Amino acid sequence: QSAQYVAYISLFFILVSITTFCLETHEAFTNASGTTVVPLSPMPTESTEYETAPALMYIEGMCVVWFTIEFMVRILTSPNKREFMKNKLNIIDLIAILPFYLEVGLSNLKSKGAREVLGFLRVVRFVRILRIFKLTRHFVGLRVLGHTLKASTNEFLLLIIFLALGVLIFATMIYYAERLGAKPGIDEDKTHFTSIPIGFWWAVVTMTTLGYGDMYPKTWSGMLVGALCALSGVLTIAMPVPVIVNNFGMYYSLAMAKQKLPKKKNSYMPKPHQFGQPPPSTPTPPPP
Repeated sequence: QSAQYVAYISLFFILVSITTFCLETHEAFTNASGTTVVPLSPMPTESTEYETAPALMYIEGMCVVWFTIEFMVRILTSPNKREFMKNKLNIIDLIAILPFYLEVGLSNLKSKGAREVLGFLRVVRFVRILRIFKLTRHFVGLRVLGHTLKASTNEFLLLIIFLALGVLIFATMIYYAERLGAKPGIDEDKTHFTSIPIGFWWAVVTMTTLGYGDMYPKTWSGMLVGALCALSGVLTIAMPVPVIVNNFGMYYSLAMAKQKLPKKKNSYMPKPHQFGQPPPSTPTPPPP
């Protein structure tokens, strides 16, 4: 029961840390600390530096202290330290904890190298979002999702290959189709598809049926290619999806069945008979 309470506390700090990470990017929780001159040719420019509100830093510090204590306790109580450090979730914990201590240690230094390292650490603050993977220790559904993604590697690879081939084919087709259907000297300069690599973005957006609308064909031949691209994308994505869904259903059923298994009670487990000793007597059941 105490382990369950510790898990709830850890879950609370994970959610608080993720919330703090998101709020740090809001203008209401940042203060301008000064400007830095960036020597760019032909004219140097100034960039404004921002500092996070102290309240959020204190909250983040409390979360990091808890994660540090939790990490140290788990590594000290682990019977195999090498296997513990090879665990991906433990590596994520360590990567998410270290930048905070490095940033605190370098914040009081005034040297140019320290400031450059400090600026780099502020950029890599995004690694703190990796703490969201710690939730897999507390939710069965997330663990099932991880097993599903791992078991469906071949299907994802097949999907990427199909999409890559489709993107290359339709980006090439839309480039030439827009020039084929355009009026000479009038519509050739108005097309969005000025090169095949630019058409890659349009092909990805169209095949995934997203359709931002920033690039679209303007000629009848380009519209025909766009229709074929959309239909091909639907069929391409639909092929490996059933296999991934089946894998998820299988792992989810196994996880639910494992949770529903009755817990073993050690008080009713018979002890193994040792050689040279009389066999244990069978207890007489009490009268009804």
